[in-house]
Amino acid sequence: MAILGIDIGGSGVKGAPVDTARGELLAERYRVPTPQPSDVTSVVEAVAEVAAQFEGQYDRVGITFPGVVVDGVTRTAANVDKSWLDAPAARLFTERLGKPVSVLNDADAAGVAEVAFGAGRGQTGLIMMLTFGTGIGSALFLDGTLIPNTEFGHLELDGHDAETRASDRAREADDMSWEKWAGRVRDYLAHVEMLLSPRLFIIGGGVSKKADRFLPLIDIRTPMVPATLLNNAGIIGAARIAEIDGRKTADDGVTPHEAGARVTE
Repeated sequence: MAILGIDIGGSGVKGAPVDTARGELLAERYRVPTPQPSDVTSVVEAVAEVAAQFEGQYDRVGITFPGVVVDGVTRTAANVDKSWLDAPAARLFTERLGKPVSVLNDADAAGVAEVAFGAGRGQTGLIMMLTFGTGIGSALFLDGTLIPNTEFGHLELDGHDAETRASDRAREADDMSWEKWAGRVRDYLAHVEMLLSPRLFIIGGGVSKKADRFLPLIDIRTPMVPATLLNNAGIIGAARIAEIDGRKTADDGVTPHEAGARVTE
């Protein structure tokens, strides 16, 4: 049976059953608006509404969350209601849906999808996915193994939090030309490159659809490629992690994702 992937975003909660061997959606995505306020009870119910559209089509669920997730508990809540701080998310979703649930950071989920099925497939060594959107999300992989909950979007850049200078929201807010914004992204990527020396940067987020407007303007050593799975990446990556977690057993039905799981075959 397929695994259901659900992506909790700032504006919408969307999901679909996923073929985790091929990294493809098995049905059209179903989406509901993210509740406002986005408190725990309201978001859990929104997720349940999405899951109900695919009743009987899945036996496990993977869910993304816009924050740090450790052992199934949400440790930060920068872009959602503060009631999510230290919430036992995996347990709450498992109890509401009646199925085993895995929860992971949204940027990590997108990276899992790209490394397993997209722009990073078949790559070895240290691979980094960066999503440029409202902020800058990061996902780090070593030989196909996820190193979870990195927050490289918050590095200091020119005395500022990097995502306030180089995110896509910053580009729009400051009405920057692509050339000016590419210069800021270049400075940010060069800094990350200096710290980590990755083999590859995968550039994701909504702006990746316009990669031809800015990637050719960025001159760094590390190869860069645009993400390929776009808006489906979170759904696919979450389902992939749920499939991996399903290989383990959990006495209480809750299987928090553990660091160190290899996401590629």
